[in-house]
Order: sequence, then C-alpha cells, then structure tokens
Amino acid sequence: MTNAMSIGEVAEHAGIKASAIRFYEKAGLLPQPLRASGQRRYDVTAVERLAVLEFAKDCGFTLAECRELFNGFRDDAPLSSSMQKLAGKKIAELDALSQRVAFMKELLEKSQKCKCIDLRECGRKILASAPERRT
Repeated sequence: MTNAMSIGEVAEHAGIKASAIRFYEKAGLLPQPLRASGQRRYDVTAVERLAVLEFAKDCGFTLAECRELFNGFRDDAPLSSSMQKLAGKKIAELDALSQRVAFMKELLEKSQKCKCIDLRECGRKILASAPERRT
C-alpha cells in the first residue's frame, strides 16, 4: 500500500465500495481525508479503521454502536476495553433476542397444529391457554 491512496485504492484494499467510504465519512466513522487537487487522499490508517468497522458490523454492531466504539470513550482508554464493554452489551442483547426467537419458534410450531375453524375459536383457545393477560 502506498502512503497516499485514492478513495478507489482504499475501497479495493478494504474490500468495500467507495460509496461506503463516503457514507462512513458523513456518518462520522471515518475522519475527513486530506485533499490533493480536489481528490480525497488517505493513508493506511483509513484501511485499518475500515477493517475494525467492518469487523464491528459483522458482530452486529449498529452504526451508532460503531460510532461509540470509535468516538465515545476516553482518549486514554484502550480500544480493547471499549470493544469488550460494547461486546458485553451486544452479547446480552443477542441472548435476549435468542430467547425471543426460541419463544416465537415454539408458538409457530404450536400454530402448525391449529385446527380452529374460525378466528373466534382461535381467539377463545388463545385466551384459555394464556396465563393472565395484561389489558
């Protein structure tokens, strides 16, 4: 990799589209690059930052969470502690989502055995089988 790269070169090295790089700049996830003759010029840190960003996205982090990872912690805090904190939150979120998915799957499997003739019968059976329902 050369010292000063064009947006196309960064995109190629990072394995993403140039439009994604411009989007990340607008979203505050990439610092504004230097310009030479009106063209964006990047150094290797942009590619490294994009690698972390793509990893974070693969982990399921939202853009807001990525922004927090990059910008939301004290300057003297190492990135690893920031990543660990956000990863802990994301794992808890995924655990809750996993429980929700398992519950939904259980309900769908029960619904496959449905023999109700109409909506009223179905509603009565749901009401009879459900624990106290909130109103």
